[in-house]
Amino acid sequence: MIDCREVTEKTAETLVKASTVFRPDQIEAYRRAAENEDSPHAKWVLNNILENAEIAESKVFPLCDDTGIPHLFLEVGEECAVPAGFYKAVEEGVAKGLRMLPGRPMAVMGDDAERISQSKGLSEDSGALAMAPIQTRHVPGKDIRLTVMMYGGGPEIRGKTLRVFHKHSVDTVINEMIAWGTEGAKLLGCLPCVLAFGIGRSNYEAASLGMEAMAKGDFRIQSEMEKRITDAVNESGYGALGLGGKTTVLGTFVKVGPQRASGIRVVSMRLGCCFDPRRAECLFEG
Repeated sequence: MIDCREVTEKTAETLVKASTVFRPDQIEAYRRAAENEDSPHAKWVLNNILENAEIAESKVFPLCDDTGIPHLFLEVGEECAVPAGFYKAVEEGVAKGLRMLPGRPMAVMGDDAERISQSKGLSEDSGALAMAPIQTRHVPGKDIRLTVMMYGGGPEIRGKTLRVFHKHSVDTVINEMIAWGTEGAKLLGCLPCVLAFGIGRSNYEAASLGMEAMAKGDFRIQSEMEKRITDAVNESGYGALGLGGKTTVLGTFVKVGPQRASGIRVVSMRLGCCFDPRRAECLFEG
């Protein structure tokens, strides 16, 4: 039986971990990139990102000053009965985790118009920052798995969701994705970046698939499509922090969803910064 008090505590702990700890596949990818780098400037940047991650984990400090917006990916077992109050407990856990971290105060106050114009100011309470709507998938089993991701604001400026005329060729779509990634990396600054793509039938579905790609992506496992995009964008030579070098992209994550008979594919790209994906997960046994 899932205890909602446990849900709140675990969610808060998972948010803090996502914000302060590099995963093993991330560390491995950075070490490999630093070893393969010829540019002394790029090598210095990559090693300093690793050192930053070590300090953040040991002192439980945020990996970046932009502590991010909580995005939650939920996998619910088909045999699991979600208890009453579960989602409220998750919401309370997110607020508690933001205060524990602490997150940077970023919650914009006011009514609709005031929030858009940011004319009412910001709340001083880190926990007032609302999480994004939860994305949910149904999976086999009795358990619930929650993945917390912290989305910084910079990548959202460079993100893109648009239709691509496929012309009955996967190469046409991939080449467009490479062009988007190359253009976005040039403007991002916080390199090496992490490219996440969702390919779906609608803007909503493509963005949702892109989020799933980030939730499930592993730097140690790159599909042929993902490696092709990574290698092509790396040929731009922008390198770490734009100082030149081999590693403009640390890795690419792609999730292709169902498609419909149409001349277009809707592609969504999130161009994550050098700390992305800031991600951790927890399990609730049903």
